Amino acid sequence: MKSITIQGTKRESVGKKSTKALRDAELVPCVVYGGEQPINFSSTEKSFKDLVYTPDAHTVVIELDGQKIDAVLQDIQFHPITDKILHADFYQLSADKPVVMEVPVRITGRAKGVLAGGVLRQSFRKLRLKAIPANLPDEIVVDVTPLKIGNKLYVGDIKNDQYTFLHPDNAVVAAVKMSRNAMKNAGAMVEDDEDEEEVATDAAPEAEAPAAE
Repeated sequence: MKSITIQGTKRESVGKKSTKALRDAELVPCVVYGGEQPINFSSTEKSFKDLVYTPDAHTVVIELDGQKIDAVLQDIQFHPITDKILHADFYQLSADKPVVMEVPVRITGRAKGVLAGGVLRQSFRKLRLKAIPANLPDEIVVDVTPLKIGNKLYVGDIKNDQYTFLHPDNAVVAAVKMSRNAMKNAGAMVEDDEDEEEVATDAAPEAEAPAAE
């Protein structure tokens, strides 16, 4: 998985006054968990641009006073009105310890059902999975070429040995359905769009808390 670097400065004081002073200085209070003890630091909000405001998933290299820490973003808090970043939590990576992340799904191919007049429905923009850091993929590539009208592609169809999906095998990743016009022409009943199982996943990539081992 691709990585980005965040430059930070260790924080000696972590009280409310110190946190407010950091935010007043346009800095983001942060914590790294997963090591021998939590590490408190701060960084500029600009440092988060390529990590938060992107559909891609990344690991992070945090540079603190010459020390480099490999980590994943675990949680991030935004101001409810201004959307400024208020706080960020990271989790330190270990080579042999699996972590949980959401990874974007990329659809490839032209479904046979679409060529026949159907409509492709993508239920997941991201999939949650667990893997050791070396096996974390940049994206999940899904080929929908074989799908005909009425066919569905399930999580169980794209399983592999590099990582484990944290979704049921029968969760639908993509499906080809008959278009409304085709259904009307055929005199069929049109299903309400609200019955579609759609997943809104346009938010920034976010790392989940690591799985307990």
